[in-house]
Amino acid sequence: MADQLIRATAAEGGIRVVGVNTTKLTEVARQRHQLSYVATVALGRTMAAGLLLASSMKRPQSRVNIRVKGDGPIGGVMVDAGLDGTVRGYVGNPAVELPPNAQGKLDVGTAMGHQGHVYVVRDVGYGYPYSSTVELVSGEIGDDLTHYLATSEQTASALVLGVYMGSDGVEAAGGLLLQILPRAAEDLEMITTLEQRLSSLTNFTPLLRANKTLPQIFEDLVGDMGLTLLPESQLVRFHCPCSFDRMLGALKMLGEDELQDMIEKDNGAEATCHFCNEIYQTSSDQLAQLINDLRQDRQEVSR
Repeated sequence: MADQLIRATAAEGGIRVVGVNTTKLTEVARQRHQLSYVATVALGRTMAAGLLLASSMKRPQSRVNIRVKGDGPIGGVMVDAGLDGTVRGYVGNPAVELPPNAQGKLDVGTAMGHQGHVYVVRDVGYGYPYSSTVELVSGEIGDDLTHYLATSEQTASALVLGVYMGSDGVEAAGGLLLQILPRAAEDLEMITTLEQRLSSLTNFTPLLRANKTLPQIFEDLVGDMGLTLLPESQLVRFHCPCSFDRMLGALKMLGEDELQDMIEKDNGAEATCHFCNEIYQTSSDQLAQLINDLRQDRQEVSR
């Protein structure tokens, strides 16, 4: 199944459902960052959540940044996701590994830590971005972002995230976001029914591994509540807009003295993108050209 995001409504628009399959893009992130098992799950869950949160935004250039920072050994997770279906991210300590928890699962909560915060920034494409901060609930990512939605966005939501690791890499990854909008919030019987169904949906990846499609998962949850699938699915992918030219622009901002020092001491420079782990190398000649550009810029300003 291709990595994709599908939207739907139910209860005459009172329920919003979004599902995303992120299996391939999570494997791309694992390979790029050389992630351990537990780090792959932590980043994979957060990337799926980022795409789900971004899916409700309006402008094509809208993006969501999620940073989860706890007191655990993984050192935090950072994700940037867009309404356009692109996502990227990294963890502070990609090599950390822990024994399974009491349930026999990868212990993301301990890796993240139980004391800390979730920071969410929504860039709606104009004006100043909106930012919110909430305390960690469990460090398991899904619980923490559900708490964020209830506290900061005051929307009754259920967020189910999962990454299943096999011996050769990521076998299944994705997530589901179900939100009860104000027009349906007074229907207590419907809410009780949804809570019962969601309580049995303890993990998302077994459904994907059983070859369940996103529409089939939606059908099981709210098929009897007037489910309406929105007509277009959206492909999602791991993508970072970094480039060699952008790296040169960043180096140029260091100034002439720092660039000259790089030429004399290192005979060039090397830079690594945090988000995708791409490595860019520049020669001393290219750094010298940046110095010349800075000098020309100063001459033009002084004219």
